[in-house]
Amino acid sequence: MGVSAVIPAYNEEKYISQVLEVVTQVTELQEVIVVSDGSTDKTSDVVRTFPVKLIELSENIGKGGAMLIGAQKAQGEYILFLDADLIGLKVEHIQNLLEPIKEDYDMVVGVFDSGRKSTDLAQVVAPFLSGQRIVKREHLFNINNLHVTRFGVEVALTKYAAQNKLKVKEVVLKKLTHVMKEEKLGLVKGFAYRLKMYWEIAKNVTHS
Repeated sequence: MGVSAVIPAYNEEKYISQVLEVVTQVTELQEVIVVSDGSTDKTSDVVRTFPVKLIELSENIGKGGAMLIGAQKAQGEYILFLDADLIGLKVEHIQNLLEPIKEDYDMVVGVFDSGRKSTDLAQVVAPFLSGQRIVKREHLFNINNLHVTRFGVEVALTKYAAQNKLKVKEVVLKKLTHVMKEEKLGLVKGFAYRLKMYWEIAKNVTHS
């Protein structure tokens, strides 16, 4: 019952080390794979300082495509997906996510709690948008067009789980959050990026 961690990353040189410092301490993980999704900063250089596998994509293909490429290279029966910009990640968070697969759950979804009001609220309203989740590897390759969903990938995974009656467990991740787009890119660019992200999500929600 091996578990591979896959972390898609696009220009995350400022934050990814905080995630990898924790993930590489989790002995239950079979391997850790980072997919640099066409990053133009020093994301790959930072990743190389850790004992993980690095996949470098020459151009940005979007979160869904990066996740799928990482999963294709993974050896574990389960794939743990994590965002590269998490704040407050601890070994216990990952261990809590791993616990339900001992009961043969097909998917485990991590939901932020007591991290920051802005990110907590988003996940209370729409927990299916969480990027922190474990998926049984076999299911990933049964989802149509997952590679082109970009930021709608979490919606696609959730819809697939519902349509196929997968066994899904939600796990609360206390005092965990992530960096907002506005903090990374500035208010104007960050807001524009968020609108684009929501559009991609909406397309996957409405697409049958």
